[in-house]
Amino acid sequence: MAPSIRYVSFDCYGTLTNFRVGDVTRVRLADRVAADRMAAFLEDFSAYRLDEVLGAWKPYPEVLHRSLERSCRRWGVAFDPADAQAIVDAVPTWGPHADVPAPLARVAAELPLVILSNASNDQIQSNVDKLGAPFHAVLTAEQAQAYKPRFRAFEHMFDSLGCGPEHFMHVSSSLRYDLMSAHDLRIGRRVFVDRGHGPGNPAYGYQEIADLGGLPGLLGL
Repeated sequence: MAPSIRYVSFDCYGTLTNFRVGDVTRVRLADRVAADRMAAFLEDFSAYRLDEVLGAWKPYPEVLHRSLERSCRRWGVAFDPADAQAIVDAVPTWGPHADVPAPLARVAAELPLVILSNASNDQIQSNVDKLGAPFHAVLTAEQAQAYKPRFRAFEHMFDSLGCGPEHFMHVSSSLRYDLMSAHDLRIGRRVFVDRGHGPGNPAYGYQEIADLGGLPGLLGL
């Protein structure tokens, strides 16, 4: 383990918490999007969520509402705000991927853990409480007034903890939201958890693990 690493920071939704937005969307829109086309619809919904967070900060429920509305418009299907609200309401109920609690607790015994999440303040703690490990800090897009992949979100983490990017190992299952920015900001170590959320690219200088069970080994634990 590099001696300069003081914190292990994590993306939360998708990396630690099983982000089940697709499951809820499939159920809610089953009457409007054919089953054999739902995967393509969900890809568009994911793309619009990324697009929605690239501008000025707005509350996360608005991100979900606007991105679902835009997806429905693209597909020519009726948008019902109740569908977006159902996703908003479901987020705090989701727990971790099965591979998360044990290795997370092991790492927490050696280094302070930090969450940097594209979350609102009122939803995140319920998910964190289900992870089964103590966190030194839980930082949100609402606090930063910026969403990842914007640098401002990461800079909020550096400023909040009083140290530089070289002092972090950042762990994420998303290249586009986290690891591209982590590379550009020269975060000390970057770890890609390959959960199938999008293609990797080794040019961004990360270490890759199949699930969180591989993390303690990267830290020499």
